[in-house]
Amino acid sequence: MLLHLLLLPLFQGSTPSAPLFEELGPAGLGGATLTSGSPQKDWILEVNGGGLLLGDFDADGLTDLVLVDGSTPERVLAGTPGLPPRLFLGQGDATFAPAGDAWQMEGGRWGTGGAVGDLDGDGREDLVVTEWGPDRVLRNTGAGFEPVAEAGLVGERWGTSAALFDLDLDGVLDLAVVNYLDFGFDSVDTREGGGCIWKGHAVNCGPEGLEAQHDQLYRGRGDGTFELAEAGFAPGRAAFGLGVVAGDFDVDGDLDLYVTNDSTPNHLWDNRASEAGHELVEVGMRRGVALDDSGREQAGMGVGAGDLDGDGRADFVVTNFSGESHNLYLSGERRSYRDRSHQLGIGGASTPLLGWGTGFGDLDLDGDLDLFAVHGHVYPQADEPGTDTHYAQPDLLWRNVGSSIEPSFEVEDLSDAGPTVSRAAASADLDRDGDLDLIVIELDGAVRVLRNRADELHEGAHWLGVRLVDPTEGGSRSPIGARLELVLPAKAEGEPKRLARAQISTTGGYQAAVPAEAHFGLGDAGAAELLRVIWPDGQVQELEDPALDRWITVERSR
Repeated sequence: MLLHLLLLPLFQGSTPSAPLFEELGPAGLGGATLTSGSPQKDWILEVNGGGLLLGDFDADGLTDLVLVDGSTPERVLAGTPGLPPRLFLGQGDATFAPAGDAWQMEGGRWGTGGAVGDLDGDGREDLVVTEWGPDRVLRNTGAGFEPVAEAGLVGERWGTSAALFDLDLDGVLDLAVVNYLDFGFDSVDTREGGGCIWKGHAVNCGPEGLEAQHDQLYRGRGDGTFELAEAGFAPGRAAFGLGVVAGDFDVDGDLDLYVTNDSTPNHLWDNRASEAGHELVEVGMRRGVALDDSGREQAGMGVGAGDLDGDGRADFVVTNFSGESHNLYLSGERRSYRDRSHQLGIGGASTPLLGWGTGFGDLDLDGDLDLFAVHGHVYPQADEPGTDTHYAQPDLLWRNVGSSIEPSFEVEDLSDAGPTVSRAAASADLDRDGDLDLIVIELDGAVRVLRNRADELHEGAHWLGVRLVDPTEGGSRSPIGARLELVLPAKAEGEPKRLARAQISTTGGYQAAVPAEAHFGLGDAGAAELLRVIWPDGQVQELEDPALDRWITVERSR
């Protein structure tokens, strides 16, 4: 029997009177903060914030967190290393504790973001840390992280986000590093110089007027090292890159990349096989995801991907600068997309705001995808009269009040925190209660943990979480690229069965990484008939009648 997607929401829940997310305050991360220059933000280097890398680094089944910290101009000019990344171990209740001394890491020049995946085939999750300066690889030994001295990462660019994915389907993870712009304290004007004016106020300079940098593509060697790919990102495509997501966006069996660019058109890199091997071809303009619905380039910051309308193809959300609405690109015919932000309820509320971390997820467990976005301006001067905006801005939840095939959104506050200057954000079920929680960086403030209350507010809603384990020796054992299909019974006799899909990716959109796992919100669907796992190499594995309302682990069959 052919499977069809559901035409109505799986679960009809009521809008809660309180925000869906609860701020845990100091209890979440013990008041941890990150450093990104001075509060005055005299240089553009100081405004983007640090990184959030989620994964199970000590292999205890709980989600851990690596905070990628930055530096200050004073440290850089004095030749002092930046502040080191720090590992916090998940406690299983949405709180974290600092890891022991064995897990301590050294600082680079100025940390920004990174990626998570098994780079050497030992089953442990390793790190790539992006920097303003040399990017770094840190190998997980099981008792700590050790730097890979000859990792093969080239140059000293300003790396922002990164993606680990298997470009050529050889079982080894490859790496894409998204780069921003050419910066130097001796070559870029400071705010105090008065050379850059925004709405009548002197501000830090860039990105316009500065030189954009090419992104970089590396092929993995399978031992934690890389080599720069000859068939990398196309010449002439340098841009002010900030965010990235990986996925099989054209459903042809390999992983593609979507990159958001600040003040330049966004890039969609189509993974294509040829006699010479796999290469990336830029198709963003022709497929409709490079510009907004009026044909204008915007200042793309964060990005998220998910199948909003049930056609089996990913849709995209892109956050932008204040005065530009966020984009919501829905997939259409012939692999094309259309920006439907205003039609679906995203555009109006987002236009005054400057967005960063974002993503899709069934945040209220009703069977369709919602989206979140966090906000904050780049100029402290936004609080001055006449700017029509503010430095601190609200973080928002767009709840899907339509369906899993005809989405429509209503906006509400993400939490009761009030306006903040937010940057990177990442989602995961931190307390294993079945709903997706959030971690958010507040620039010059705390790293915030937001606990999702959907399990309390929507009693009776069902869910399923899936982790994949590949014990196969050789190559990467990360399940990045694996696809999952969950077959649900028909709601009534004579109606079609329902199909929910997910794909494993650790890209978190903006300077973030998320766990290599899948989460399904199922509403009132109290049973599932089949869970199908399509491993990255095409092997299919099926589990009949999977139990719901729990996290399950599927080990690859030999």
